[in-house]
Amino acid sequence: MRAHSPEFLQATQTSYDAIAEAYAAGFPDSLTGRPLESALLTAFAELARVPGGPARPPVADIGSGPGYVAARLHGLGLPVFGVDVSPRMVALARRAHPGLRFHVGSMTALDLPDETLGGIVALYSIIHVPDDHLPSVFAEFHRVLVPGAPVLLAFQSGDEDGHLRLTERFGQEISLDYHWRTPDTVAAHLGEAGLELYARVVREPVGEEKRPRAFLLAHKPDGAPGSAAEGR
Repeated sequence: MRAHSPEFLQATQTSYDAIAEAYAAGFPDSLTGRPLESALLTAFAELARVPGGPARPPVADIGSGPGYVAARLHGLGLPVFGVDVSPRMVALARRAHPGLRFHVGSMTALDLPDETLGGIVALYSIIHVPDDHLPSVFAEFHRVLVPGAPVLLAFQSGDEDGHLRLTERFGQEISLDYHWRTPDTVAAHLGEAGLELYARVVREPVGEEKRPRAFLLAHKPDGAPGSAAEGR
């Protein structure tokens, strides 16, 4: 993957490999004490279910980190697996949640056939994707989702878009870009990829957080045609 991946993916992989142990120790479950996030995951799970229908396809936790989001979705009764760009994070997630499946991969090129996912959760993982790669990421989401499947995104937000680069975290040297975006910016990219917005929520910063948190629920329409972003 490294030989052919964009530079930002290589930097993200290397950085999270370096801080994986400290990150997993510091954030073993960031949903604890976050009732809004927990409620939105529950809403996502309800949207991903097919009551009385055939066996539903699994959902993917993309940017799964230490694995606690996938574990929460599993607890809500969904078949789920995790994908993360960092091999070290994947190893830690497997160790923490041995009953679940995690593998190394990138949201820019998911190793999945068309229309095989019943939903996608990406909590604070698109924050490392540069603006010019975001349309292709959402086009990839559209490709792998079955019609009707939901998407839940979470990201740092604000009154305008921006980004910063961190060169140190947890005492480790890294090179990691963080992008914050308005809900309108991300919603527009979702729409261009053929994903329809279902709901948007913005939460004010709590504790040591410096920026509001935005959450977007979207879905791939039933019988959706090819995305407008495909073939670019």
